[in-house]
Amino acid sequence: MAIGVTNNTFQLSVVSAERTLYSGPAHGLAIAGADGELGIRPGHSPLISKIKPGVARIAGSLNKPEEILYISGGLVEVQPDTVTVLADTALHGTEIDKARAQAARKTAEENIRKASGELSFSQAQIELTKALAQLRAVELTSRQRQR
Repeated sequence: MAIGVTNNTFQLSVVSAERTLYSGPAHGLAIAGADGELGIRPGHSPLISKIKPGVARIAGSLNKPEEILYISGGLVEVQPDTVTVLADTALHGTEIDKARAQAARKTAEENIRKASGELSFSQAQIELTKALAQLRAVELTSRQRQR
């Protein structure tokens, strides 16, 4: 994990419009904030931040591998003992179809090359970021399985 963990925990909830992906104690959370990577541990200062498309890594247990989630964006609210991630869309790394994510990356790259206006270029960049984040989640998940 990108952040150091201790025996202390905080209550973590990761939810999307469709379902709850994680609910329980956590020793640490690493997530892509709007202004950079956030490393959250128990007792973290309160904050609310937008999150950008990326990978969320959860240290739920000191004895098990961290949980890998793809988050498409949303908000994170941090209180000293409670952290809530409200994701636009979220998937466990094991749920992502690698071939589909690779196809989405390829399409987004083509759309960036063909983009004619500011809006279409920006939208293509967002789609590329999402596809790359999904591929990263798949990569991290497969590394864990190999250990």
